[in-house]
Amino acid sequence: MAHDADTIALYDEAATALFAARLAPLLRQGDVVALTGDLGAGKTSFARSLLRALGYRGEVPSPTFTLVQIYETGVGPVWHVDLYRLAGPDEALELGIEEAFAEAIVLIEWPDRLGSLLPADRLDLRIDLAGGDARRVVIAGQGTWQERARLFAADAR
Repeated sequence: MAHDADTIALYDEAATALFAARLAPLLRQGDVVALTGDLGAGKTSFARSLLRALGYRGEVPSPTFTLVQIYETGVGPVWHVDLYRLAGPDEALELGIEEAFAEAIVLIEWPDRLGSLLPADRLDLRIDLAGGDARRVVIAGQGTWQERARLFAADAR
């Protein structure tokens, strides 16, 4: 995470859905959202809320075992990628992730598994448990995302 980060408190599932709904209009093809946090912190729940906010109405399973789920939304394809089970960046290339970076919005759980393949231009969201249903999200924009992240964080408060 960059040193220039903002923290937002999300007190329940409804607050998470609202947070995702505020992010959705900012996303466009080629954007990468890197989701970090411990197991069970709510990365997949956030991704489900974001997909709903982007207009997807179908089932949104966790990609833990399939590694990639691709959704067609009103703004184009969204790849939801879970790299937890990958041993290294080379395995991510086999998934076609470079194609996704060029043509889709990409939500990546466990982005550290990409190493140097992780795009420099991205939105980093670290989701931490804060007790009960509450979560704390640290927002940091990298590269071209710095200004958008700052504006988003101010709006999300």
